[in-house]
Amino acid sequence: MLALRDLQKSLPLCGALLMVAFALGGCSSQLADYTPTDAQAHPREPGSYLPVHDLPPDRDQAIIPPDQRAKIEAELAAARDRQSVAAKDAK
Repeated sequence: MLALRDLQKSLPLCGALLMVAFALGGCSSQLADYTPTDAQAHPREPGSYLPVHDLPPDRDQAIIPPDQRAKIEAELAAARDRQSVAAKDAK
């Protein structure tokens, strides 16, 4: 029974501490806007974001010519095969 009485006495104190914690937590977001005095000022201009919907024009030709692409794919396949053989030998 003593534990229940002690809990009932400390419940308002815990509630008050919780409310203070929430109140101080709400202030932290406003404190994040302050900068140190020696920080370089950055202008906050609307419209300074990169254009999301402006896409570059489509290319007329492939980025890598087909013959070079085939050569690269063959080299990668050969490297993969060498790695698989080396992995089998290591076991």
